[in-house]
Amino acid sequence: MKRALTVLVAILLFIPAAFAQKKQITLETLYNPTTRVYFSGAVQSGFEWLDDSTFIWPKTDGKGELIEWERFDANSGRTTPLFDVTKLERALVEAGVGEPEAKTAARRRSQTFDARKSAIVLDAAGDLFFYSLSKQTATRLTSSPSREEVATFSPDGQRVAFVRDNNLFVVDVAGGRERQLTTDGNEQLLNGRLDWVYDEEIYGRGTRIGYWWSPDSKRIAFLQLDEKAVPVMTIVDHIPYHPAVQRYPYPKAGDPNPLVKLMVVPATGGDVVTVDDERYSAIDHLIMRVAWNRDSSAVLYQVANREQTWMDLNSANPSRGDNKTLFRETTKAWVNAIDNPEFLPDGTFLWQSERSGFRHIYLYKPDGTLIRQITNGDWEVRALHGYDPKSRTVYFSGTERTPIGLDVYRVNLDGTALQRISDKLGTHAAKFNPAMTMYVDNWSDATTPNQARLHRADGTLAKIVSENLVPLLGEYDITAPQFLQVKARDGFVMEAMLIKPANFDPAKKYPVYEYHYGGPHAQQVVNSWGGTGRLFQQMIANQGVVVWLCDNRAASGKGAVSAWTVYKHFGDVELRDMEDGLAWLKTNPWIDGSRIMTDGWSYGGYMTSYAMTHSKSFIAGIAGGTVSDWRDYDSIYTERYMLMPQNNPDGYKNSSPRWAAKELSGRILLLHGTIDDNVHLQNTIQFIDELEKAGKPFDMRLYPRSQHGVRDPVLNQDRQRTILEFVKENLLR
Repeated sequence: MKRALTVLVAILLFIPAAFAQKKQITLETLYNPTTRVYFSGAVQSGFEWLDDSTFIWPKTDGKGELIEWERFDANSGRTTPLFDVTKLERALVEAGVGEPEAKTAARRRSQTFDARKSAIVLDAAGDLFFYSLSKQTATRLTSSPSREEVATFSPDGQRVAFVRDNNLFVVDVAGGRERQLTTDGNEQLLNGRLDWVYDEEIYGRGTRIGYWWSPDSKRIAFLQLDEKAVPVMTIVDHIPYHPAVQRYPYPKAGDPNPLVKLMVVPATGGDVVTVDDERYSAIDHLIMRVAWNRDSSAVLYQVANREQTWMDLNSANPSRGDNKTLFRETTKAWVNAIDNPEFLPDGTFLWQSERSGFRHIYLYKPDGTLIRQITNGDWEVRALHGYDPKSRTVYFSGTERTPIGLDVYRVNLDGTALQRISDKLGTHAAKFNPAMTMYVDNWSDATTPNQARLHRADGTLAKIVSENLVPLLGEYDITAPQFLQVKARDGFVMEAMLIKPANFDPAKKYPVYEYHYGGPHAQQVVNSWGGTGRLFQQMIANQGVVVWLCDNRAASGKGAVSAWTVYKHFGDVELRDMEDGLAWLKTNPWIDGSRIMTDGWSYGGYMTSYAMTHSKSFIAGIAGGTVSDWRDYDSIYTERYMLMPQNNPDGYKNSSPRWAAKELSGRILLLHGTIDDNVHLQNTIQFIDELEKAGKPFDMRLYPRSQHGVRDPVLNQDRQRTILEFVKENLLR
């Protein structure tokens, strides 16, 4: 008996000691540039197939720094270097690039390869250089005082296209002969380079590429953007003694957009042909996507009206002057540009559409006649990977199993035999080889950082590429988030996530910190690795707070039909869903419903500002990078959802927190980067102008030289510290 008692005492003493060994997440472990802990491990991404059995990627260390470009042999499982980064750096120096510039250019995690991944074109020291991976030599392609931008190889690898002074050029890789393809470019007329709004809202942030090689390398299609009528935005950097001023065209809602034309030019130079139909020249329109067909005979391009209530898929033969509309897309609200057609060997093509309210795959004849809908249901296709003609199988990623994850599927071309081929719950990102026989799968879930594996086309595991185990996660006080479903007042099922303190006691009452984004089709509640942001929320929870995330229906990822609920009026439905989620949360006995605060950035900052001027549910809120007046935001994004201001004046005014500032309830903290080129600081200034006129107090923190994201590590640590202290002041004191 005495021995049993001794053992019991030892166990009881061991339990608190074991818990005491758990480390606490702190601001320093997450954000301090010198002491931060890299909880995500060495995440690998950027996989590209060389052929059906070999793929490459930029291998990175635990800090996200490039180690080496790797080549993976799918048959043997062996990994070898694709090329030696130090030799590339040395070759650039020998070609006349200074050492600092050469090091920066050589160690980029994204390089511009030719189609065979045998050469790279680099922008270094203001010029373009060609690097042969086999010869390990660098050759200067250009020598000009003007900067070359958006360089790409022709499909045959014989030429490089680029933009200089807003004109389109090509240069021969062998011999360096340069040809200027357009001559009318200037500061207000852009040939082949996207402006701010087209880059941000249509073609994908950061690309800037506004031209497309034909598959036979003989011609280039390009956009010409005329900025003359677009108002200019001015941003001031106040840090220098003499402030630096940045000015760039930025069309706000209702402003003139850039005039756009689609043109085609021979890659060897010659006459430039305008492609887009004369029908569109008489209306304010957008060119949303451009692609060539398989044999280079036609350009496929998508045209939408300014408010994006319809979109035409067009086919044009630049040689013959043929130009026809294959079909027009419409929905009950707006039309999203999704992707270019995927052409099959027989000339038919796969097309993705949200016309039913859910994004699905359709099969069309070459002339635009619908053959059939291939996928259907109250779930979404998220990515079309390709088609295997041997098995007549289409591969894609979608949400058929769960809206908070992503799985890989295959289905027969006739729409039968839908099969999920990914196994683990979580989020799968697939990259298939050209033959559609294997794919690299980048997988994670809410508690597991990204892991990369090679799978066969039936989903079976072939090789482990990067298991990325992170044992140190077990050393810290981290709890697994709890996924929930909560019904809104009309029965809509919302997805939610709950993060409790590591020492959660159901007998206590906890205040609530709600984090949200809320914008159309922008989920926060997802079963994937959340990285530093999610761990920051865990740190807040460990202060003695329940962290709550609940996606309103527009942000739920449950089809376009759910997002359409915000059409012509932002804020109203989103706030109602927020309050319904909180109403359910407050039914739990361990929730203190009198202490709830909310936090968000960008659209999330807008939702904080809107919620606190249209609701009394929150004692405090944090609004980062907020839109306070939708008249301030860019035309293409805003008008897609709200129409033009002149066509929906009440919707704009009622959706904008600026005009409801006198109704502010609770304490608000406003955060903004002073040189934000996306959601301008003007939004916060206009908001505080109305707050001050109404005698409403507020807190504010500005971040100099910061754009829409606070990238400076020191300033970002200060931002997170400010948020943490604001949470403590309002929820824990």
